[in-house]
Amino acid sequence: MLVAVCVVVGLAVGSFLNVVIARVPDRVSVVRPGSRCPACETPIAPRDNVPVLSWVLLRGRARCCGVRIPVTYPLVEAGTALAFGWLAAHVGRSPVLPALLYLAAISIALAVIDVRVLRLPFEIVAPSYPVAVVLLGGAALARSDGATAVRMLAGGVLLWSLYRLLHLVSPRGMAYGDVRLAGVLGLYLGFTGWGALAVGAFGGFLVGGLAGLVLMAAGRVGWKGHLPYGPYLLAGAWIGILAGGPLAHAYLRSAGLPG
Repeated sequence: MLVAVCVVVGLAVGSFLNVVIARVPDRVSVVRPGSRCPACETPIAPRDNVPVLSWVLLRGRARCCGVRIPVTYPLVEAGTALAFGWLAAHVGRSPVLPALLYLAAISIALAVIDVRVLRLPFEIVAPSYPVAVVLLGGAALARSDGATAVRMLAGGVLLWSLYRLLHLVSPRGMAYGDVRLAGVLGLYLGFTGWGALAVGAFGGFLVGGLAGLVLMAAGRVGWKGHLPYGPYLLAGAWIGILAGGPLAHAYLRSAGLPG
């Protein structure tokens, strides 16, 4: 039941994320006006605004003017639903589930926006600090675990500081939006554990480096080309959150170190 509910909620959240992705980079309200066709600005009827299903029934074209609706719309909706359902199945009725669902939602929105406009909007990242502190802090409180709350805050400070240092050393190589996002992700990684924090911090560089090599080999980007780092930073953080502890333990054990 929990998984089914989260899937349905994920579909609705994914539909809203499409609005966020389309409007936030242009600093347009996500509340008003209501959903409209991006080509002719005709209001979209409720029957044409059902997540995924409407896009399929309309064959990817707007009813009003026939303009093509990008496939990213149903992909965002379906991806959010799948992410919500998987997280519900993975953690169950854990007090940390709301925090993870929130992170999944902003991860999808930020990744798509960064790929499109090479920017991580302040309007999404900055409010995520208090939201993460409240949701994660509430989960720690539910467990009566003050040490986890302290580690959460320490993780946020440490990862923000690391990326801030990189930004100071190479402002062109590390945008400040990545610094800002790193602090939010550090809260989650710190909450999960020190091993998760270490793996998540390294994971972003690893995933980004590998992706850069693949894109250069494919001729999609040159040595001086600029890549959106946000999606790789997010991917590294999720690796740390979901598997950081076991990975860190396995590394320490292979190195003959206690852990």
